[in-house]
Amino acid sequence: MPRYIRAFVPGGTFFFTVGLLERRRRLLTEHIDDLRAVFAAARARRPFTIDAIVVLPDHLHCLWTLPPGDCDFSGRWHEIKSRFSARIPKGERLSGRRQRKGERGIWQRRYWEHVIRDPRDFERHFDYLHYNPVKHGHVGRVGDWPYSSFHLCVRRGIYPPDWAASDAVRALSME
Repeated sequence: MPRYIRAFVPGGTFFFTVGLLERRRRLLTEHIDDLRAVFAAARARRPFTIDAIVVLPDHLHCLWTLPPGDCDFSGRWHEIKSRFSARIPKGERLSGRRQRKGERGIWQRRYWEHVIRDPRDFERHFDYLHYNPVKHGHVGRVGDWPYSSFHLCVRRGIYPPDWAASDAVRALSME
């Protein structure tokens, strides 16, 4: 069994990339209300702050800050992924291993996490996350993507409505 090295920083801020097993599927945006509901339920049971989020059809990026003394982001992701999977109609192809383990074929088993080290690191990931729908060709302007915290950031004065990422952010690859 693999042993993943995770960065357990109590009260830390983390950047995550979480993807579907089959990247051609559009489950996250097709079932956005289910995804929102499982996030809300997970936060109600075990609070954490969503500093920023973007949901694309086949993957999502988040910036989370955990409460002081708490470093269990993996338990939260397990809950979110399993509860979302339970809400989606069955029908996906399953490998023999997934069948034997009684798993669904919705999510990639792993996800990518990065500990945010300082304010500049936070800003780079914050901008990268919000620019992602443009990067993947879903929209021509960041503000045209509906499944993003970008709109909240505009209302709070963090970004102007016509914001576009810098060349440095456009060149980043964090997936």
